Amino acid sequence: MKRIFLLASAVCLLATHAVKAQECEIPLMVVITDQVDELPEGADSYLENKMRQIAVSNGLAAGPEFTQFAITPKIHLVEKEILPGPPRNFVYSMDVTLYIADFWGEKVFASTTVNVKGVGSNETKAYTDGLKKINANNKDIQAFVSTAKDKIVDYYDNHYPDIIKKAQSMAGMKNYDEALFQLMAVPSCSKGYDAALKASAVVYQQYVDHLCDQNLNRAKMAWAAQQNAYGAEEAGEYLTYIYPDAKCYGEATKLYKEIKGKVLDDWKFVMKMYNDAVSLEKQRINAWKEVGVAYGRGQKPRTTNVFWVR
Repeated sequence: MKRIFLLASAVCLLATHAVKAQECEIPLMVVITDQVDELPEGADSYLENKMRQIAVSNGLAAGPEFTQFAITPKIHLVEKEILPGPPRNFVYSMDVTLYIADFWGEKVFASTTVNVKGVGSNETKAYTDGLKKINANNKDIQAFVSTAKDKIVDYYDNHYPDIIKKAQSMAGMKNYDEALFQLMAVPSCSKGYDAALKASAVVYQQYVDHLCDQNLNRAKMAWAAQQNAYGAEEAGEYLTYIYPDAKCYGEATKLYKEIKGKVLDDWKFVMKMYNDAVSLEKQRINAWKEVGVAYGRGQKPRTTNVFWVR
């Protein structure tokens, strides 16, 4: 009886983990690599959109942001015919292999291949016609994405302590945005999510305090140099970067009131505040994400030739 209970418990835990992985939003970047058979002009953007559609249709958040995990295709032109017509048509048979991989660790988590045939009056139209026929809801593609999601969650389950340590080290070097980028990548379905969230709160506080000190000093210097509408405008630009939970926010508010008292209605500026209608915790978590996302948008994949994807 005890063995049956333990077995049932294990099955329930595995099932719960699988459901969580299915419900969990995991970000992917779309990487269009160099192809053996060069893509015709215009087909690459269609291919990128198709990869995004496959990811989003199966519960992954594919976008332009730089992330650790990527979905990337490899196209092999199996057969090419040109029918003389009229009208002349290009007929392409293509094997499209899809990969979801750890882009940094250079490791493939899942792959699948679909064969499609495209027909068009030129090469680009034949390619895009073939790519249109890749069905995001195909059972093999769904299984491919599901396998990759489970492996990505397992990755975070096993590596979150290292991710947190690395982020803390980055924060120690004042690379707060990169640290938050790393921490906020840990998905909510990972057992490391709460620990990453707790570490994010500490890093974010360091970030807003550092930002506050820098911008308050700049605002003071701008106002001291010109105590008029011009100085107020320059000081206001710096004050906009000061968050309401920063340690020096009170001092920044005093400076704001001092400037407002001198320039009166000429100064159209309001200090940054949190929205009372939304929970403070939710607003802070969104702010942590925004800092990380902004960092990710500034990064680019190191190469378009992903040599380790065969």
